[in-house]
Order: sequence, then C-alpha cells, then structure tokens
Amino acid sequence: MDYISANKAAWEEAFDHRRPHWGDDVPARLQQEHLPFLDPAIVAEVEQLDLKNKTIAQFCCNNGRELLSLMQLGATRGVGFDIADNILAQARTNAAAANITNCEFVSTNILEIPAAYHEQFDLIIFTIGAITWFEDLKPLFAKVADCLKPGGILLLHDFHPLMNMLPLPGEADFKADDLSHIAYPYFKPDPFIENDGISYIAEPYKSKTLTSFAHPISAIINNIIVNGMQLTAFNEYDYDVGLTDVYDGKGYPLSFLLEANKLI
Repeated sequence: MDYISANKAAWEEAFDHRRPHWGDDVPARLQQEHLPFLDPAIVAEVEQLDLKNKTIAQFCCNNGRELLSLMQLGATRGVGFDIADNILAQARTNAAAANITNCEFVSTNILEIPAAYHEQFDLIIFTIGAITWFEDLKPLFAKVADCLKPGGILLLHDFHPLMNMLPLPGEADFKADDLSHIAYPYFKPDPFIENDGISYIAEPYKSKTLTSFAHPISAIINNIIVNGMQLTAFNEYDYDVGLTDVYDGKGYPLSFLLEANKLI
C-alpha cells in the first residue's frame, strides 16, 4: 500500500476514535465569531485580500472549519479537498448547520484533483501541518498552479521547519532547563513513521501507520518558484501554532506565512 492510501486509512481511523463532540462546535462558532479557527497571522493577511465574489479553495481542509470561516469574507464559492471521507462528511454537516450553501467538499488525493478544477480558484490555502503529508513538494505545488487562475494567490501557513529540530515536552531529549537544546537535524531525508494517532482529534492509541515528511524552507520556496509562482511575502513568527508553547518568544522562528502569485 502506498503511503498516501495508508495515511487516508489512518486519518479515517483517527476520526472514528475522535474525542466526544470533536468538531460539533463548528456551526455555532461560525455564526457567532469573526473568522474563527484561523491563526491571527492568517486572519491579518486574508483581511487585506479582496475575497468578495471570488472562488477559494483549501487543500487538506480536514473538517472544513477554516475554509468555512473564510467564507465570511464574501467568496461566492468555496471548495475543500481532503482525503478522509468521514472527516469530509462532518464538514458537509457543519456547513449545512451553519447555513453555508456555497461551499463544497471533495474527497480526493490532493495530487489527483480532477482537471475540472484547474484554473478555477482566486485563492488556495494550506494551513497548519498540511504539506508534511507529501513526500515530494514539486507535484503538490504543480497541482496548486494548475488549480489557480492566472494571478491567483497561494497562502501557506504552517509550522516552521525549525520546530522539527526542537524536542517537545514528554520526549526523552526535552530539557526544561535548557530550551536552547537542539535534538534533531534540520535536514531529514527519511520520513516520520508514527502509530499514535492524531493527537488533536483523539487520545493516543495504537493506530494505523501515519507517514509524514520534513521539508526545509528552501524546498518549499524553490518548489513554488519552479511551478510558475512568484513569492510575494514571507513572514516568520516566534510562536508555535499547535505543538507546544514552551519555545514561544525565545527568538526561534516557530511558524511562518508565505504568499505567492501564479504568474500570468
């Protein structure tokens, strides 16, 4: 079985093991809050974009909460793509409960998004932890370029690759009294192999195998450029976006936001 098919099975298993009521708060928050489920850095960026009457997409959209949040900015159509069927079923349920009727969710391997979606989007976003599920970024960003309209925008908000070098609380190499301790290499050609499930969805359990990959900043930027997109902004932040807050404010780049435009 290839790693993408194995990851699909593991993600669907994680959703089946989800904590009670995980994701049930999405419709209420969408109706009561401004741009919920999005980090302040990406909120600041998207509020500067004119998304009114635009078509937007999220690759690796999970249960749709972030894409549904972005629909508040006036897009006429939203499309979320993800590989996990049962998680997308929750996305559709939450969209209906929030009375968002112009957003659809498509179950597919991101690398195999159909040609019907090519040159359809003014904005494509990736959020935290999405690109780690792809071994080779070149075909991933090629699909982004295929699906963007000429002049369309890619937004990528994620953990900084430096986070892969820092031991997390609970790991053997973590030293609470020495937060300058580097435990792992920046360049890691071999994948991460895990069998503890998806921690933010479910408590740890013996799960099906999850395979993910580390990508240095150079690989991210270069694979965007070779696919006909121009980098227009790259911002780094000294706070983590989901793993641990122990390194926040210590002077490390822990997260980043990248923007690029498809060349006409």
